[in-house]
Amino acid sequence: MPKKTAPEIPSADEREPTIAEQIDAMTDPSFMTSLARGLAVVRAFSDSRKPQTIAQISTKTGIPRAAVRRCLYTLQQLGYVDAELNNFSLRPKVLTLGYSYLSSTPLTVSAQPCLNAISRELNESSSLAVLDEGEILYVARAATSRVMSVALNTGSRLPAYCTSLGRVMLAHLPPDQLDAYFEKTRLRPMTDRTVVDEARLREILRGVRQAGYAVNDEELEVGLRSIAVPVRGASGQVLAALNVGAQAARVPVEKLEQEFLPVLLRGAQELSVLLP
Repeated sequence: MPKKTAPEIPSADEREPTIAEQIDAMTDPSFMTSLARGLAVVRAFSDSRKPQTIAQISTKTGIPRAAVRRCLYTLQQLGYVDAELNNFSLRPKVLTLGYSYLSSTPLTVSAQPCLNAISRELNESSSLAVLDEGEILYVARAATSRVMSVALNTGSRLPAYCTSLGRVMLAHLPPDQLDAYFEKTRLRPMTDRTVVDEARLREILRGVRQAGYAVNDEELEVGLRSIAVPVRGASGQVLAALNVGAQAARVPVEKLEQEFLPVLLRGAQELSVLLP
């Protein structure tokens, strides 16, 4: 019987820093560590449908348990968190934090009717996203069916380098910002098709910028294809990206480019007219 080998543990230089380490690395005297920790605790509830314990949140964030306990106590007193014994969950009031952005941004206010129209015409799910801290953040979505194993909703986040939405946004970053993105991002294969070579990715991004759209062919999830286009403001700056996702088994890349792309470009133009 062959001898089993222990899984390779990434060194401190290879692994990504925890949220707590990122916070502690801030040297700006005006930076409020306690506020940053509180926000990190709120975000630790993302994608979790079960109540969280202090220990679980501490493990996710790297924040010491005593600090997590104080954050949760404060959030509970303010009405953002509920507690039953040592199990904590978010209360509906936390939605006001995100609603302040969604209700005050012309992009999100105007997007839903446009996405609904695209989804009706193509009979596929469509999404609008922005680039935030190296990830795409979904700010609006019209879902006709579930094409991913993970449910996507407003507020969901995905890596930028292996998504059509993300590549559209990355392709239009200034060179210094793109360099900073690659310096901070660990490129991991999501499927056996995911491009994780930086040089190859830069070449792909140059092609996206030139073509005006990005296609993702099962690089994020096996069985999923998508196509995305940029959404520009009045100044011409790319503010967001618009996409449609479909099952690879029934929608070839050629159909994405020939039938879906013109509909997306019209939708992006409609949104651009409404933006500052």
